Amino acid sequence: MNPYLWHKVAAVSGVAALGLGTYGAHGFKPQNPTYKEVWQTASLYHLVHTVALVGAPIVKNPNIFGGLLTAGILAFSGTCYTVAFLEDRKYSILAPFGGFAFIAAWGSLLF
Repeated sequence: MNPYLWHKVAAVSGVAALGLGTYGAHGFKPQNPTYKEVWQTASLYHLVHTVALVGAPIVKNPNIFGGLLTAGILAFSGTCYTVAFLEDRKYSILAPFGGFAFIAAWGSLLF
């Protein structure tokens, strides 16, 4: 797989991160304000790891790093967005797997 494909994945993720972040800041009005914080956490982790994804082509194992970051964004941030939007924590089951994927992605840079 061409390592520069990760730039395209980062572009799509970046558009999504900015769109969702903007919605969270200006349009998202949950009944319980705690869910606004959950949305902000999702948005922060989404954007930070999208920026890291831009660097995937220059690492030793770009597909491992990029794949784990993408999995983390989908599992962690995606779960947090869902929990916040639906205002129901029962949908939080995948969040720990996303967190682990983030940790594994950063750890993969050691090898």
